[in-house]
Amino acid sequence: MDLYQMEGGYPLSGNVRIQGSKNAVLPTMAAALLQRGTVVFHHCPRIADVWCMEEILKSVGARTRWCRDSLLIDCSNIYSGEIPGAYADKMRSSVFLLGSFLPRYGQISISYPGGCTIGRRPIDLHLAVLKALGVEIYEDSCGLHARAGKLTGCRYCFPRISVGATENAVMAAVVAAGVTCLSNCAREPEIIHLCHFLRAMGARIKGEGTGEILIKGVCRLHPAEFSVPSDRIVAGTYLFAGAATRGKVALESAPVEEMEAVLGVYQKMGGQYQVKSGTLVTDSSRVRKAVPFLETAGYPGFPTDLQSPLAAVCATLEGSSRIRETIFEDRYKAAMQMRKMGADIQKCGDVLEIKGGSLHGACVSAEDLRGGAALVVAGLAAEGSTEIDELTYIDRGYEHIEKDITLLGGRISRIYRS
Repeated sequence: MDLYQMEGGYPLSGNVRIQGSKNAVLPTMAAALLQRGTVVFHHCPRIADVWCMEEILKSVGARTRWCRDSLLIDCSNIYSGEIPGAYADKMRSSVFLLGSFLPRYGQISISYPGGCTIGRRPIDLHLAVLKALGVEIYEDSCGLHARAGKLTGCRYCFPRISVGATENAVMAAVVAAGVTCLSNCAREPEIIHLCHFLRAMGARIKGEGTGEILIKGVCRLHPAEFSVPSDRIVAGTYLFAGAATRGKVALESAPVEEMEAVLGVYQKMGGQYQVKSGTLVTDSSRVRKAVPFLETAGYPGFPTDLQSPLAAVCATLEGSSRIRETIFEDRYKAAMQMRKMGADIQKCGDVLEIKGGSLHGACVSAEDLRGGAALVVAGLAAEGSTEIDELTYIDRGYEHIEKDITLLGGRISRIYRS
């Protein structure tokens, strides 16, 4: 089992380029199935979740090829509606195959989507909106089985906001007969990016980024090229790594316009930044102030994916911080691991209460993707040596976090073990 060995206490400094977005590329890869030619994804991150989605697509007949950081997916010969459980079980994003595969193939069988265990992540909204569009679904011990003839547009109001269900609904609706009106939609940037890709393939969509999305179905889509936007969560992770070490980090191609809530918290802690020619230049030398209270929220609020990295920073600040998680009820595992590093963190209901101080090195385990990244942030700030194992979680979303941290002057190395 691979592990990271780290030596903390070195302020990060320098420039690093932000990779393509995990949360943007996975639904767009699934959406490639809606057309019958070859799509090209530029600036595609080489991460475990992308490789897993690539294998899923290959298992149903797609052909793929990498050319530097571009991924080509040929969907001209899709021949199977069976999604291997070995892949679907590993990744929650496999659920996107429901919305993209059914219009193309008419039926699909897929095991229940996997991913990080950070609390209840039901797919009931995915299934409900697909049923409204005309999909027949039944479940058994093996997973989900769905059939669809001609999908038909509908009006559907999500009873609660869901990013993934919104994306699934949009994919299915773009080739459904008639007009679909979706309300109470999620507004995350990744939905906007998906709609941009679908529109490049010929879809007719209005309203993405608002609470209501209007879709007029078309008969077919055509191939397109798409540049995957930079990952706002990776950018936020590196921003907080700089904050935890009181460093000066420049993030090239950071999606600043998507990071308003994160940058607002960073400034309140004492961080300073400016944008120069598309690069987010940060100065964390004055980061000191605790975060009196913050709660995660859907976009444009503070993202749940950065709650754990922020907690790592708060463990180094003067005074007491409080963070309330509103999206996933079991997203505090990293905080409990940080207690091994001397962090004064208590979980009180759905709130983390953090009294700032100093951290020391320890042996800790990543238990989910963003929690693993938070442990890297904590290890950079800790005195002495830290070891982090279970790196497969971190690999799901970070292309080469150890290389980026090393480039910024951090002391981290990956130890490969069979």
